Amino acid sequence: MRPLSLGLVFCTLSAACIGVALAAHVEPGAVHHCEIGTYRFSNGEIVDIARSEGENLRWRKFDGTTGVLHKKQDDSWTSTLGWTDRSDGHAASFTRCARGEIEFDGKKAHRLPFDVTDSVFEGRSGTKLAGRLVLPKSDDQVPIVVLVHGAERESARDSYALQRLLPAENVGAFVYDKRGTGRSEGKYTQDFDTLADDAVAAMREAKRIAGTRCARIGYQGGSQGGWVAPLAATRAPVDFVIVSFGLAVSVIDEDQEEVALEMRLKGHAQEEISKALEVASAAEAVFESGFTKGFERFDAVRAKYRDEPWYKDLHGNYTHFILPYTAVELREQRDQGKAFIFGTPFRYDPMPTVRAVKTPQLWILGEDDLEAPSVETGRRIKLLIAEGKPITLALFPHAEHGMTEYEVASNGERVSTRYAPGYFTMMRDFARNGQLSGSHGSSVVVRPTLIPSGTQRSRGISNY
Repeated sequence: MRPLSLGLVFCTLSAACIGVALAAHVEPGAVHHCEIGTYRFSNGEIVDIARSEGENLRWRKFDGTTGVLHKKQDDSWTSTLGWTDRSDGHAASFTRCARGEIEFDGKKAHRLPFDVTDSVFEGRSGTKLAGRLVLPKSDDQVPIVVLVHGAERESARDSYALQRLLPAENVGAFVYDKRGTGRSEGKYTQDFDTLADDAVAAMREAKRIAGTRCARIGYQGGSQGGWVAPLAATRAPVDFVIVSFGLAVSVIDEDQEEVALEMRLKGHAQEEISKALEVASAAEAVFESGFTKGFERFDAVRAKYRDEPWYKDLHGNYTHFILPYTAVELREQRDQGKAFIFGTPFRYDPMPTVRAVKTPQLWILGEDDLEAPSVETGRRIKLLIAEGKPITLALFPHAEHGMTEYEVASNGERVSTRYAPGYFTMMRDFARNGQLSGSHGSSVVVRPTLIPSGTQRSRGISNY
């Protein structure tokens, strides 16, 4: 199981990058759950309470620890670790949540108030998009992070916890439902060009609402948002760009990389990996054609290999969606295939865009990411740093897609246990001044260095 899986391209089956629910603000007509919000303990530590699956709640702390709270018959709540079903010893009580107070592990915490402004603004072609600006409760200037979607289909305003976690740390957040999701109008799309224009409109709306409180503003794009955020940054000035578990390769290359990595981790030799990539290439061609051609080649290459032992391990980011279907079935179910046609630019090369961004960028990658393999993306980002681009690269060991750490279950599947220590603080710090200093968990960081002559070169890798 991979919680928080975004499925970079076809994530109609997936969840948002940091999951779940809104702060104390509640949409008109919605059922009010007074438990939901961000709370501060007397020692300054915060805990965020959000909706989870069913009647459960998810808690998160800024250090990355997290778990699911399950309600007992006596109205007490007990927690399981991360996304496992194993008790972690944490407990909560919400009997006084209507008054803005909860107990977590026997300690009282009080709900943090935020300045929340809902808005409707126009994206590309006048499409009405629903947004929300969340600022710390004060009159001070603060940096603002515009949260750019991954590929998910649900409402970001309902599901992005960063809209509370960042304001709790004195960094504003603007969250919006992308077109075709939540309360936004328009048709769902994965066209990066359209989504980049919408992101620019969101940034301008955030600045308009914040007025003099906006000290600096930039984007944070997770997963598929890592293709969109740099593109938006080339269209209107911003102060920073943060890419979380994104890619500096094309959508086609991503599927090829995932197939190869998964096969390698399962112990297959290069000869077998090459055969798997041949099948993946045929599947990718069907998707890229919009389910109009490529069926014969796809059927032929599967027939060639389907009886070989390695075939059962072939997966990829989206190849696996159509592996069970014959060419005849795919033709007969072409209308079903159309459900996967979102205007995805399969051959989009992000490197010219990333190179053209003039503002500081932070690329945060997980070393063990299966959905967005980090090796080639990391290599390309290092090349840009060596060229003198204002980019910082951070690699978190033992972190996968969603920047979560994990354990391996008895069936061989990964189960996430927490967010990587330092991940949340790294985004907060970069939003504040466009650079990193100090410790951010066990991340390995490559930073740009200014040279007196005005040129730049990489300082190399340093382990914070």
